[in-house]
Amino acid sequence: MNKPQTVDDYLEGFVGRARELLEQLHTLARETVPDASEAIKWGHPAWVHPSGTILFVISGHAKHANFTFTPSTREAFGLELSDLETGKGSVKLPYDRPVPTDLLRRMIAYRVREHEDDGVLWM
Repeated sequence: MNKPQTVDDYLEGFVGRARELLEQLHTLARETVPDASEAIKWGHPAWVHPSGTILFVISGHAKHANFTFTPSTREAFGLELSDLETGKGSVKLPYDRPVPTDLLRRMIAYRVREHEDDGVLWM
């Protein structure tokens, strides 16, 4: 399989509920940060601030998608993420559960603010 060159190429590699969820995340990201550009980083869709800093990355896996922020963004929402599995900066979104869109919008807004106001770069 060829490496995806665009986010649309990446999404085409998925079917069923996985693709639906990833498309939801794609739409959510576009709506929430319309000024960010889309890129493929490490083989996964990333949204890049106009300054050139990565804001977040999404990735699809066998049974879940990951929405990956900086560790500081993930930590700021720790209590609200208690019912989801998390990693250093990632939030695991199982394909069989609804997407927590309100929470993700707030996390995206936080990530943009922490970059613009506090100068927080990517990991």
